[in-house]
Amino acid sequence: MPVFDFSNASNPNKEAECTYTTFQSNEPEATPDKPILILENQKKKWAHHSNGFFTNPNQRTSFEFEEEEGKPNADILQVDSRFVSLLRWLGEHHIHVQLSGKNTEKGYAVYKIREIAFGGGTKLSAEDGFLQFMIERLLASSAPSEEILDEEQEEMGDDMKLTSLQSITDFMTCAGRTLPENIRLWARRNLAVARSNEVSQEERRHAQRALSIMMNIQWKQNYFGAIDPKEARRILDEELYGMERVKQRIIETIIQINRTHTLPAYGLLLVGPAGTGKSQIAYAVARILKLPWTTLDMSSINDPEQLTGSSRVYANAKPGIIMEAFSMAGASNLVFIINELDKASSGKGNGNPADVLLTLLDNLGFTDNYMECMIPTVGVYPIATANEKDQISAPLMSRFAVIDIPDYTPEEKKIIFSKFALPKVLKRMQMKESECIITPEALDAVIEKYEHTTGIRDLEQAAEHLAANALYQIEAEHAKSVVFDRNMVENLLG
Repeated sequence: MPVFDFSNASNPNKEAECTYTTFQSNEPEATPDKPILILENQKKKWAHHSNGFFTNPNQRTSFEFEEEEGKPNADILQVDSRFVSLLRWLGEHHIHVQLSGKNTEKGYAVYKIREIAFGGGTKLSAEDGFLQFMIERLLASSAPSEEILDEEQEEMGDDMKLTSLQSITDFMTCAGRTLPENIRLWARRNLAVARSNEVSQEERRHAQRALSIMMNIQWKQNYFGAIDPKEARRILDEELYGMERVKQRIIETIIQINRTHTLPAYGLLLVGPAGTGKSQIAYAVARILKLPWTTLDMSSINDPEQLTGSSRVYANAKPGIIMEAFSMAGASNLVFIINELDKASSGKGNGNPADVLLTLLDNLGFTDNYMECMIPTVGVYPIATANEKDQISAPLMSRFAVIDIPDYTPEEKKIIFSKFALPKVLKRMQMKESECIITPEALDAVIEKYEHTTGIRDLEQAAEHLAANALYQIEAEHAKSVVFDRNMVENLLG
């Protein structure tokens, strides 16, 4: 009668042993001094590059090294809390990896993990590309709160996009509670629909598309780091001439962000004549905040559905412009530049497009009909432009801090033309300043020509016209330089 020895068999009732503690980190990059995890190295110093497997966490939390003399184990001592679920998943799926680390007094500090080819072993959905994508996203996210350290992490964004159900599933498993709670639950429901055989192919396609859009957006917290006011002022001076009151208001906003580490409750509404640089101010603010920006031209919006998206009951359903803006930015924290807000009230469809903006501007969350999920908007900073305040409804106006942008005086236009517009054009056309000279009388003629027009767009066009004429004379008539006097300017500009 055969006898079987079960002395080495694992006990299914044995409770898993966790050997590590977690630490909170928001570091955007892993280094030997700021590692992903630390392994025990008292018995043996491990090689800089070491291959092996994380053990199944249902048995023990450790790493099994592959070495010539055998397969020694090392307990995991510390783990960055953002990576707990990823390490658990690597262990459960027995993914073959290579660790890069450094032996320190605390242990073997691991700062890089890569998947390597291994015959017959389980592979990730996109092999090492997915693993690096996941690690980068985890490094880009904030540490989860102490009470929910038992689950996963979220996003970032490199060239890889999550499109297949397998990659979306892997990402959700590894991201877990670093995703906003409502998005995490929404994703589970849509994943079930995308996999179900009880719904139509069209419903599965819409669910998978919505998941791909949502999972490729980095859902960040609303915490903002400090911004250097001196650097902000330098950017404003570089982009804008004068407008001291406008610049002061923007610097006040920067100081407020530095104190609260959150965006102000109200966005900015820049009201002024056409061509006074309102959009340029908005772009400068996005540059100062170091956020991606997107523009929304309200003059081209005729139906609220263009903003809110269409319901999935339609075969050609798609998300709205606002959701597409999040998708293109790849992040939930962005500057939303709303151009021509005063045109928003002239909706020609089944409602007023301006009403859709109210929920976006309240920072309480925006719901897209196609996504069927409330989108967090706490990291959205809206900057709107308008020519006339009278055309904007009171509820919409109340969502902004209004800044009036005055037109430029003739003296200011002179400085803008000679110090900003003309040098910029010459630089773009690869011309020297000595090749296109404007006399004081010629400058007066330029300003007089456009004294009754608002803004500086006509001045910029005039600068380009003069520079192009100078370049023509240099190239065609072999002139060394061109000096424009009043008569030449009057004849050239008509």
